[in-house]
Amino acid sequence: MAAQDAARANGAPAQPWWERRAADIDQLIARYPKARSALMGLLWMAQEERGWVAPEDMDFIAQRLGLSRAYVESTCSFYSLYHREPVGRYVIVVCGNVMCGLRGGESLVRHLEKRLGVKVGETTPDGLFTLLVTGECVAACDGAPALQINEEYFHKVTPERADQIVQALREGADLVELSERIGLTAPGAVWEAGESA
Repeated sequence: MAAQDAARANGAPAQPWWERRAADIDQLIARYPKARSALMGLLWMAQEERGWVAPEDMDFIAQRLGLSRAYVESTCSFYSLYHREPVGRYVIVVCGNVMCGLRGGESLVRHLEKRLGVKVGETTPDGLFTLLVTGECVAACDGAPALQINEEYFHKVTPERADQIVQALREGADLVELSERIGLTAPGAVWEAGESA
């Protein structure tokens, strides 16, 4: 993505990711007995490049795999971790399933809306955060209410912990390190006062 950004900054036309990563694409497709099985991997590759899956990415993937554009788009829209429009650097997904709902997920969403100054589905003006809620379980019921930021998990998130996470990311904290340090159920993890890990 940095190469694409540098090319755009210099006024040069950006080379599409599928041209730059042709060998990676061929290697991915070769892993499967049928090319169509590489669909999700190619969607992920497209998203890695620009942060979301653009219409031209879906057109390329459909053509390359011999699939209809509608099939590619329906797959992309089915899975919540694919984004079909630009998102912030950090995509905060609050679990909206039953267990997290019972443990305060809805009030966590309202708190984050207030803290970030955006509604669910919106991105902060600085492009740093996008706030989403999923109706599907994020597979962290033992850590409810849970949220996922990009691919990292944070368990038992109170409004105070949400503020701590947002502030740390605003200050440039490494997301993976932050999740490992304060986000997960692990010995020494930071939880609410009076609760053990």
